[in-house]
Amino acid sequence: MKAIIVDDEPKSREVLKTLLERFCPVVSVIGSAANVDDAKKLISALQPELVFLDVEMPGGNGFSLLDEIDRNDFEIIFVTSYGHYAIPALRYSAIDYLLKPVEIVELKNAVLRVEERLEKKNDLKLNYRELNQNLSVPASQQRIAIHGVNEIRFIAAKDIIRLEGDNNYTFIFTSTSAKYHTSKTLKDYEELLQALPNFVRVHKSHMVNLDHLTKFMKDDGGYIIMSDGSQVEVSRRKKQDLLDRLKIQ
Repeated sequence: MKAIIVDDEPKSREVLKTLLERFCPVVSVIGSAANVDDAKKLISALQPELVFLDVEMPGGNGFSLLDEIDRNDFEIIFVTSYGHYAIPALRYSAIDYLLKPVEIVELKNAVLRVEERLEKKNDLKLNYRELNQNLSVPASQQRIAIHGVNEIRFIAAKDIIRLEGDNNYTFIFTSTSAKYHTSKTLKDYEELLQALPNFVRVHKSHMVNLDHLTKFMKDDGGYIIMSDGSQVEVSRRKKQDLLDRLKIQ
């Protein structure tokens, strides 16, 4: 897999190249660039399959680079600092990213996911369109990627009423009456949605959007009723946390 590294820090470029050579032999680094202008020329000349792209660089950021190039048939793994404003948008848009300093396990997993997507010939343009859309709106209005068996759908987080875990899968129920069966665990979605304070885990098998909660019933150990009429059990361990979130004494 031909790859280039775009990062304004020489040490960061060298460290990442060394890690790839040692732990990801499937990746062949064929070039590097320190800014957006050089990256555009390099991508045009070398036609890489994968670009490791620093989010913040002098003269423009990684997102502006995507806007300025004609071809976007290559995979991207963004590299950024912890706590960067764009991390939620990257997560929701199903775009891979690595945090500096790059950890070996995370790097290997990201490269493996890229291999799988290249084999499936996924529509990269759709993911990048979603990323640009998410970057332009507040987190509460962003759409998240829902991974099915053979496709990725994007739905507005605000439309999600609740999520129900089913072993290694999750059912997602929405206000549009659509129901999705996804190939990710409830824990995966709990981590994905952690930046949105209205989503809360109320049971080992249930996570809900508090914006769609209509009633809290104290009998039978406690359960809640959602805007679609569904009844969701609240575990004893999660009950007090939910009451605190709802500001109920």
